Amino acid sequence: MATATKARSAKGKTAKKAAAATKAPAGKKKKEALKDLSVTYDQFKEFEGKRYTGMKVGRSHKWYYDKGEWNETKITPDLWEIAYAVTKRRAGKAPPGSGVPVGTAYHWYILAHQNVRKLNANDYTTSMTGLKLKLAHQRVGSEKWSLSARTQRKHLVEFLQELIVQLEKEPIPIAFEYNGRSYEGEAIPITQTCLDGICTKLDVILNDEQVGIIRYRKSGWKIEGNKDRKFVNAIAREILNWYNKK
Repeated sequence: MATATKARSAKGKTAKKAAAATKAPAGKKKKEALKDLSVTYDQFKEFEGKRYTGMKVGRSHKWYYDKGEWNETKITPDLWEIAYAVTKRRAGKAPPGSGVPVGTAYHWYILAHQNVRKLNANDYTTSMTGLKLKLAHQRVGSEKWSLSARTQRKHLVEFLQELIVQLEKEPIPIAFEYNGRSYEGEAIPITQTCLDGICTKLDVILNDEQVGIIRYRKSGWKIEGNKDRKFVNAIAREILNWYNKK
């Protein structure tokens, strides 16, 4: 009995050592991957012939917003002034050493669809889909922004002019049936994501309602917030069929 117990004990220790040996490389690889992210963040990258630093084009962030305060004032029957202030928190954790120093500031311009539906006298569902453009940033310890107000305005005008051209072009027509319901609408290509006439991100409107931005990823087509993959794929098929007919 004692011999059998010792044998099992030795066998157990050997198994634990083997398990530890197999786990070590995985942990090491994870640390190396995080280290690579922190190093590559500040490295120069290239996009459409221009050099840039920071997060690589194509990667995504996910944030959680605290209970914020949204104020709005009616200017015309259809136009409102809005002001929103809140703290946003990263869904995960930033790799150690990555990102800009604490205190860095940014100026963004947001252009988005806000879809709202009334639930009761005081509550509404709210979702937003759109684009945000970085106009300038301010480094820690500097009183100056990376671009003057005039240059920021110039870049914003250029962006809006590109958007107008994009909206004036004929959109991709969409028409299909899904779960017994007919859908008709259009997909407007986001020109900054187009290569050789094919775009990987498009703003989709179905039955006169904005659905979201459909985008192509290695894992397939996706619309943020829409978990019905079959519905999303039905939209994607219409888009791909249109491109194939060109």
